[in-house]
Amino acid sequence: MSASVNRQILLVEKPTGKLSVDHFKMSEAAMPVAKDGEALLKVHYISLDAANRAWMHGATYRSAVEANTVMAGGGIAEVIASNSPDLKAGDIVFGDTGWQQYAAVPARHLNKLPRMEPMTHLLSVYGIAGLTAYFGLLQVGQPKQGETVVVSAAAGSVGSIVGQIAKIKGCRVVGIAGGKDKCDWLVSELGFDAAVDYKDGATFKALKAAAPKGIDVYFDNVGGDILEACIAQMNLRGRIACCGAISQYDGVPSATGPRGVPGLIVVKRLRMEGFIVMDYMDQRDAALKDLQGWVSSGQLKVQEDVIDGLDNTPRALIGLLAGENRGKRMIRL
Repeated sequence: MSASVNRQILLVEKPTGKLSVDHFKMSEAAMPVAKDGEALLKVHYISLDAANRAWMHGATYRSAVEANTVMAGGGIAEVIASNSPDLKAGDIVFGDTGWQQYAAVPARHLNKLPRMEPMTHLLSVYGIAGLTAYFGLLQVGQPKQGETVVVSAAAGSVGSIVGQIAKIKGCRVVGIAGGKDKCDWLVSELGFDAAVDYKDGATFKALKAAAPKGIDVYFDNVGGDILEACIAQMNLRGRIACCGAISQYDGVPSATGPRGVPGLIVVKRLRMEGFIVMDYMDQRDAALKDLQGWVSSGQLKVQEDVIDGLDNTPRALIGLLAGENRGKRMIRL
């Protein structure tokens, strides 16, 4: 195949129900050219996130993904050519590269990254996933030693890191995940104190047994019925960090849960706060220093799920939405 061809994956139709591979198609385009102020990038890794699905619904903290355009997504890339004084060939960057082999992106929209091995850590523990876990838990959740922290989607890219940081801070940590294998892994490998399998269908009861003293901090990645079950067991002046609502992203949003929320928030004086990791980027260096220290000391284990091939990207995202992954899922080009 000619190096002048850029392979891309387009979103050909916005899904109204469940996402399927039929909503995407592989396409070939001419090699992009970096205009003034832009850099030409060769993409090495594409980040897969539940937010990819949310972007198809409409504008969030970024513009909606429109039909018949390159599917949006963050990626780790290498600068091939630069028309910006801020970047040079060989630099490693993170940016919204989209699902394609090459991209021309304004330099001001790119974050220059250090070269490191494995490069995948720049997408997982030192990337958006790790920083989201760090700031969402510590700045929004504000856990104190001895408190009980519960995290949903606990085996995922963000949740698996949230739970480990909470343990480092001296908390009792309960993870909510789908399936016995994931729950066993959270306890035996990542050091969670307990794990609740939401697929068992008795989430409220299992949560009460796992967190007998109630919940002080709940890190919410899913919304829906699990959020409802957690709010009902929050302690006085508990904090809820709202990171995502994956249960509402794919297919028809759930009509149930959370119910009775306003009353409980008032009576228990709860604080429920949504956040976007970009809000905290001025503190990124301090966060990375902590994360790197914990990884090097072995207190924080990095779990990654790397899948090869651009053509596997749609299926890999669909699998992520179904909870197939452990840790950060990404595509290697």
